Amino acid sequence: MHIFIASDHAGFALKNALVEHCRTLGHEVEDMGAFTLNPDDDYPDFITPCAEKVAATHDARGIIIGGSGQGEAMAANRIKGVRAAVFYGGSLELVRLAQEHNDANILSLGARFVSVEEADLAVRIFLETPFSDSPRHARRLAKF
Repeated sequence: MHIFIASDHAGFALKNALVEHCRTLGHEVEDMGAFTLNPDDDYPDFITPCAEKVAATHDARGIIIGGSGQGEAMAANRIKGVRAAVFYGGSLELVRLAQEHNDANILSLGARFVSVEEADLAVRIFLETPFSDSPRHARRLAKF
């Protein structure tokens, strides 16, 4: 699977760890930045191009990372065709349901709230859980 990944300064270290994690799972990963740790960078500068790539690439997935993951998801969800779900800890069932019920194509992570291990597991669930293809879920998505 082709994975696009991006972060701002707050998610920089976690992004770098997840790039390697996804590659060890056998995925093709394209790092969309940030490429250096700059505390003054702005997440839309990295998240928007990443979301655009996900929307334009058949069967691609995206992983975006910031402090909470909230602003990053808001920026990504402005792009037509993107369905970004936020995870910043708690029940990993949220990640599974985002896939099964909402066919999320981007996972937004809150680096200040999840450990590398928890993020690794969330990413694995995100990448391995298929959309249910349930008529009621498909009908709801069609209304987007």
